[in-house]
Amino acid sequence: MSLLKTRNVMSIKNTMPLLSALRCKGIAAISATSAAIAAVPAIARLTVMTCVAGFAAAGPAHAALNIQHWTLDNGTRVYFVESHTIPILDVSVEFDAGSRRDPAGKAGLSSLTNAMLARGLQSATLADGRQEAAMSEAEISDALADVAAQRGGGASTDRAGMSMRTLVSKGEREVALRMLARLLAQPSFPAELFARDKARTVSAIRESLTKPESIASKAFWRLAYGSHPYGVEATVETVESITRDELQAFHRTHYVARHAVISMIGDISRAEAEAIARELTQRLPAAAPDGKPLSVLPEVTLPQRAEERIPHPASQSHILIGMPALSRGDPDFYALTVGNYILGGGGFVSRLTKEVREKRGLAYSAYSYFSPMLQQGPYQAGLQTRKDQSDEALQVVRDSIATWLRDGPTTAELTAAKDNLIGGFALRIDNNRKILDNISVIGYYQLPLDYLDTWTDKVAKVTVADIRAAFARKLSLDRMVTVVVGAEADARANANGANGAKEASATKAGTTQASAAKTE
Repeated sequence: MSLLKTRNVMSIKNTMPLLSALRCKGIAAISATSAAIAAVPAIARLTVMTCVAGFAAAGPAHAALNIQHWTLDNGTRVYFVESHTIPILDVSVEFDAGSRRDPAGKAGLSSLTNAMLARGLQSATLADGRQEAAMSEAEISDALADVAAQRGGGASTDRAGMSMRTLVSKGEREVALRMLARLLAQPSFPAELFARDKARTVSAIRESLTKPESIASKAFWRLAYGSHPYGVEATVETVESITRDELQAFHRTHYVARHAVISMIGDISRAEAEAIARELTQRLPAAAPDGKPLSVLPEVTLPQRAEERIPHPASQSHILIGMPALSRGDPDFYALTVGNYILGGGGFVSRLTKEVREKRGLAYSAYSYFSPMLQQGPYQAGLQTRKDQSDEALQVVRDSIATWLRDGPTTAELTAAKDNLIGGFALRIDNNRKILDNISVIGYYQLPLDYLDTWTDKVAKVTVADIRAAFARKLSLDRMVTVVVGAEADARANANGANGAKEASATKAGTTQASAAKTE
């Protein structure tokens, strides 16, 4: 809020009666207040329309989403949903520029590059002769605040990019989208702010090394993925070694039109969407300087069973167990989604919670999830428990997974899980931002355009046999890695002894194939 102009902050206060009316009258108030909405300044209008979106998006949650798709001449893939519910446009532009593209010894380069995009802009001359002036970080923030535009984005393991939410009125929209295009194509990477951001990143890494949950996550990814890029984490040393020249080189190589994916939803026409897509990419280079496609990354190698215990003074131990398992677009996705809801994704109704919490009181909760990625993302189960009961809790989790892999779910569990997932699907797409996130996933991972329209039908068709077969293909206790942070270092819990052999026998049918902050 500190970046907003005083006049805009005051105008929000002046719209409070309007917001109250909308809350009281719901959707019926929208048409009656449209004139008032148009009359207030940009930031207040966006505030009001965001409020209205909560009412308007709730109705057609199950309606089909017509995702339009085309490819520009420069290779950029575009995905667009035309929605005239509210006068707002949400846009994201993403690239194959996530941490999996960090060069050897330079982990953290992708994240630092993305964070620096909005630190300053260099001057430029466009092909049509237009001049664009250099801008500082403060000037960028002020320009976006003046038109009530909201910038987002970031870098994950697979992808990196930036998003923008703007009013669709011509003046505000043009400023916001021009700024988005410039931020992606013309960052100046000012040296003094580069040094500041490096120092902040190093400080954050050092702080994370004191937190048991961060320590456990880093160790899990390292054990599960080894030397594969998915298993490499930024360290103090790798970040401190990054230079400004390397930042610029990474940007020139990865932030190019050939690798761009644009996702849009909002109150514009197809023709307007096509013009916006061209505007967003016209400043980008068509390809990397050497003209070559990005290198193909190595295949994920499944780990052998391993366990690592890391001492920590925290009162509780943090336990993670899992393995690489699921790629985006895998046909087992729906069976694994339904099955994991029963096993560990359904909160208090899941088997892991019942076994660990309800029957034995070993932890407040236990969970599991699949995190599909471009290559096999992880299956992970986890919990926190008192140090002196770490071994018991870990064994309960292993036994529960072994039983699940052997027997699968009951018919009653399957019915309840499908009812919950199908009934809750509307909450996944109940506003434009959530829809944009889904469109971005569909676009980047090239999933079917009817992915959202068919999701509930495919969940409904999952059978007990489907779940058992899918889990057998993707999981095996003999391939799972385990991390325990905080337990006594000399307590090994028979992890590699007789119990391990017993579990392996129990899951003989199992073979190979989350946020998770590292993933999508």
